[in-house]
Amino acid sequence: MDKKLEYVKKELLRREIPPVVLVLLLLAVLLLNFLLYMALNNFSVTTGQPDMDSSLCPFGYFRLGPLKNCSPWLSCEAINTEVRKLKCVGEGAVKKVFLSEWKENKVSLSQLANSELKEDFLHGLKMLKFLQSKYVVRLLGYCEKQFTILTQYHPLGSLKSLNEILDLPRYKGLNTWHRRFMLAIDYVSIIHYLHNSPLGTLVMCDSNDLDKVLSQYLLTSDFHVLVNDLDALPLVNKSAGRLVKCGHRELQGEFVAPEQLWPYGEEVPFEDDLMPPYDEKTDIWKIPDVSNFFLGHVEGSDIVRFHLFDIHAACKKKNPAERPSAQMVMDTYRKMLTLLLREAAMPGTREML
Repeated sequence: MDKKLEYVKKELLRREIPPVVLVLLLLAVLLLNFLLYMALNNFSVTTGQPDMDSSLCPFGYFRLGPLKNCSPWLSCEAINTEVRKLKCVGEGAVKKVFLSEWKENKVSLSQLANSELKEDFLHGLKMLKFLQSKYVVRLLGYCEKQFTILTQYHPLGSLKSLNEILDLPRYKGLNTWHRRFMLAIDYVSIIHYLHNSPLGTLVMCDSNDLDKVLSQYLLTSDFHVLVNDLDALPLVNKSAGRLVKCGHRELQGEFVAPEQLWPYGEEVPFEDDLMPPYDEKTDIWKIPDVSNFFLGHVEGSDIVRFHLFDIHAACKKKNPAERPSAQMVMDTYRKMLTLLLREAAMPGTREML
């Protein structure tokens, strides 16, 4: 009897859906796939030099908030007379950061915190000036003689607060595997940009543990990632035999790459002069751990991890030469995002049919 009722229901359902409706549903599926393809195309980048943001102003200029025209970077005089400090919002080894105001715009004012680290401060300023792009916090002005830098303010702060922000009621709708994976793609895109920057191959040295990595990046109000702290970006030039060392102290732990660890055992005391240098593949080693933080523990994040298993295993190769480039990691991430979004979209369309 039950089988007969089930058969009748299926027959009625089949008769109730005219062929024209089925055709329309199939067209809807095709349109959905097309829109998905077009949306994901926005995330694609070509190999080689990363794309620059077309909304950026020429070198030495900036655009902020509702301003349509580009303004020149603020000078010492303009910073001293037009910028008003509001409160201290952060302090690191190199600089102290103040929430400030300029022409009714919230801005970040950074000042040297330790006179012994002037070179680090000025290096960070140089990197900010010459790396302005969609991946880097916007420079608004500076005063080199007063060791002051003015940048765009991002109220959500550093990536260290990501999980707390996504727990807030207003952001809970963004706490999905898709949004989190997009942040990971932003992060890898920044690493790719630094490895292929206008200045050459740069290594993100302020990255000895996860918290330190996260503190170097900002979360924008539209949920993208920007690199903010560029004080420790040494240059690799393999053709000239130029490699790097991140600091002059011994590094420890599993977060840093194996080649960053003291290779001569506990029997030999650490000496900076004996420590072998390394290249940008140290950044690649750290990508899986940073991405794991981004993905969190929301529904679907384990499926993303499963799809990224192979590329992450390659990132963790002990031999740096065997690790993929940032370009390869970025391309894999984007490919997986396309695949996963398509898989997420298709079950619903199949139910419609």
